[in-house]
Amino acid sequence: MSTDPTSGTGTTTRVVVYSKPGCHLCEDAVALVDRVCAELGVTWSEVDISTDAELMREYGEQIPVTFVDGRQHDFWRVDPERLRTALTA
Repeated sequence: MSTDPTSGTGTTTRVVVYSKPGCHLCEDAVALVDRVCAELGVTWSEVDISTDAELMREYGEQIPVTFVDGRQHDFWRVDPERLRTALTA
């Protein structure tokens, strides 16, 4: 699975959050990523790893995991300033 999917418009999604249902850290990360990306006009998406056995094996103990421009950026917690810096560098 790609960590750099495109939206239906063909625009590259810059931030991807790997999460699973029932994860309170994931809910916090998604809210923070949504807020920062909205401020900066950046596209983002969320991937539910519980629907993919390979992703569960790879990221199950680290969620939420965030990727920026196809590279792993953070896991467990998202630092908003670090995310802003990555998106504006």
